Amino acid sequence: MVNFYAVNLNAQRRFDKEDFFLKAYNAKDIRNIAIAGHGGRGKTTLAEAMLYTAKATDRLGRVADGTTVLDFDAEEKKRKATVSTAVAAIEWNGAKINIIDTPGLFDFAGGMSEGIRAADSVLIVTAAGSGFDVGAEKALKAANARGISRMFAITRCDADNTDFYKTFAAIKDAVGGAICPVIVPYMDGGKVAAYVNLASRKAFDYSGGEKKEVAMPSDPQLDEMLDILTEAVASSDDELMEKFFAGETFTREEIIKALNSGVSDGSVIPVYACAGYTCEAIDMLLDEIVYSAPSAADKAGENGLPCDENGPLAAICFKTIADPFVGKMSFFKVVSGKITPDTPAYNSRTEESERMGKIITLRGSKQEDASCIPAGDIGVVTKLAGIKTGDTVCSAKNPITLEGIKFPTPCLSMAVKVRKKGDEEKVAASLLRLLEEDPTISFVINKETREQILSGLGEQHLDVIVSKLKNKFGVEVDLSVPKVAYRESIRKKVEVQGRHKKQSGGHGQFGDVFIRFEPCESDDLVFAEEVVGGSVPKNFFPAVEKGLRDSVKKGVLAGYPMVGIKATLYDGSYHPVDSSEMAFKTAANIAYKNGIPQANPVILEPIGTLKAYMPDENLGDIMGDVTKRRGRVLGMGPSDEPKIQELIAEVPMGEMGDFSTVLRSVTAGRGWFTLEFTRYEDAPPVVAQKVIEEAKANEAEADK
Repeated sequence: MVNFYAVNLNAQRRFDKEDFFLKAYNAKDIRNIAIAGHGGRGKTTLAEAMLYTAKATDRLGRVADGTTVLDFDAEEKKRKATVSTAVAAIEWNGAKINIIDTPGLFDFAGGMSEGIRAADSVLIVTAAGSGFDVGAEKALKAANARGISRMFAITRCDADNTDFYKTFAAIKDAVGGAICPVIVPYMDGGKVAAYVNLASRKAFDYSGGEKKEVAMPSDPQLDEMLDILTEAVASSDDELMEKFFAGETFTREEIIKALNSGVSDGSVIPVYACAGYTCEAIDMLLDEIVYSAPSAADKAGENGLPCDENGPLAAICFKTIADPFVGKMSFFKVVSGKITPDTPAYNSRTEESERMGKIITLRGSKQEDASCIPAGDIGVVTKLAGIKTGDTVCSAKNPITLEGIKFPTPCLSMAVKVRKKGDEEKVAASLLRLLEEDPTISFVINKETREQILSGLGEQHLDVIVSKLKNKFGVEVDLSVPKVAYRESIRKKVEVQGRHKKQSGGHGQFGDVFIRFEPCESDDLVFAEEVVGGSVPKNFFPAVEKGLRDSVKKGVLAGYPMVGIKATLYDGSYHPVDSSEMAFKTAANIAYKNGIPQANPVILEPIGTLKAYMPDENLGDIMGDVTKRRGRVLGMGPSDEPKIQELIAEVPMGEMGDFSTVLRSVTAGRGWFTLEFTRYEDAPPVVAQKVIEEAKANEAEADK
C-alpha cells in the first residue's frame, strides 16, 4: 500500500476562509450525494478523500488520528466512528457536490434517515472483501423507499487480501441486473496495477502517488465487466438496445447519456472502485458523479414544484444541531424558491411564521457566511427556535407540507439517575435540547415509578447521550434498568369492618364502616353503597370513597397500585358529635388494611403485544428467545417486505429489557420490533415473590 503522506496527488495548500468560499450554483449544477453503508467500511475516509482531491482541504483527514473534517464531534473522535450526519460542499468540474456523510452504526440510524432525505442520490459504500453487507442492504432499502438514485463505491481496493470482483459479484447477486460496473481495478500479481474507466475505455496507474494514463489492459475480467456495462446501459435505452443486438460498439457520449438517464430513473446502478486512504481513483469517482448522478434540477418535482429559485418557497429541515454555546442550527434542503435572511417563512406544522436568521454553509465544523440557499441546494440557518427536524418552511400564500423523515423507533429504555442531587430539572431540560437534535431519542417521566426514562436505538446510542449530557450541558447521570410498573389485585370476596375511635378529651373522632371487597374488571376502584336505615349518613359517603381511593394507591404486597377492586359500603355507625369526614376516611383505610390481606391479593405484571420482524432464517431463533421470556406466540408469517417474517406474541414487559440487543445480534442488525402495552395478568408465584422481596429491600434501604 502506498504511504499517502509520501504522495503528491495534490499540492499542499493553506486552508483558509478564501479557500472555503463557494460561488452560487444553479440547481442543474448541484449534486446532493448521501454517503451511506455499513459501519467501518470507509465512508468517512472516502468523503475525506473527495474533499482532499477537490482541494477543499489541505490535508487528508484520517479517522484513526481524529483529524477528519466530517467526524469533528468529540464523541466521534473518541469512538473513531461517525455518530451524526455531517455536510461538506466541494466544487468539481463546474459543479457543486454536497457530500452528506451518514453514520453506519445501527445505533445512529437516524442520521442515515436525515442524510437520505436531503439527498438526490445515495452512494452506498462497501469495502473490497466485505460483500453485500447489512449496512449496504439497509442503505439500498432506504434509497429505494425514497425513490432516489443509487450508486455503489467499493473502497479499499488497494488493501492486501481483498477482492473487488467477489464483492461486485455479491452486490450483483443481491441487487440484480441494474448493477453496472464503471470504474474497476486491473489486478496484476494480486495488486491493483491500474484503475479502468469502462465508460471511456481508459486506464490509469496511481502507483507512487501520481496519476498517469496507461494502455488499456487486456484481461478476461475486464472483458466480462465491459459486457455487463454494455448490457446495463443498453437496457436503459431502446436505441442502444437495437445497437446492442446489432453488435455495434457504443460511443463514450452514448454511454454517458445512458448512464445519466439510467442512474436518474433507477434502471442503472453504477459501481465504482476506489481507495480512500491513498485517494486512488477518487478523481474518476468525482468525474462520474458530475457526469452521471442526477442534479438537483433532475430530481425536482416534490409536491409538483419546479426546482426554481424564483418559485414559491418550499424547504425541508432535515437536521438540527442544538449547541448550548453556538445556538440552534437548522439544516435545510431547498426544494423550490430560496431562503434569504429576510425571507418570510411559514412553518406548515405550527402554522406560524418564522423569521429567518443568519445563513451559513458548512464544511464539517467550519462555517462560511452565505447570502442565500437557492433551490436545489443545502445550507444552514441559525437560531430558528420554532423549527424542528422534519418541518417544512414555505410561503404563507402557498402553504404545503413536504414529505417528512421516517425515523427508527427507540427500542432500548433505561432509567436516568442524576449523580448530583437537585440536577433532575437540569437533566430534563438538557435532554429536551438533545431531542431537538436527535428525534430517535425518547424521554418521559414515569409518574408511577417516579423515574426519568431515556430511550434510544441501542447501548452505544444511550452512551453517547450520557456523554453529551456531561460534555455539552455539564450534568452527570447513570443509567439503570427501569422499574416495571406492576399492579396488585384481589381474587376473593371479603367483608370487613373498619372502626376508628379516638377520645382525648373534648371533641373526639368516630367512624365505623362495614365494607365488602370483591374482584371486578376495572382499572380503577369501583365504589358502591348499600347502606339502609341511615347507619352511615349520606354526607359521609364521599369521605369513605376518598379514603378507599387514597388507600388503593398502595397495595399490601409490594406497594404497587391496586386495580380490579369493587368496594361496597353496606353498613356502619356514627356518632352525632364525634363523627367527621376525616374519621370516616380513616375508618375506610382501616377496613382496607384489614380486608385486602384476606382477599387473596396477587401481583399483576404488564403484558405487551410484540411484533418482531426478522429474516426468514432467524425466525426459529427469535421464537425460541420469545418463549424463554415467557412469551405466547399468537401468529407468524411473511411480512410486507420480501424475505422478512413477522412474529406476533404476547410477552411480559418486564422480560423484554435486552430484547433489542438480542434481536440485533441474532439478525445481524436486520431485525426490528414494536412492543405495546396490552393488559395486566397474574404474575407467576416465582416472579411475584421476587417482586415482593425487592419491594421490601427497597423499603428497608429507604428507612436507613
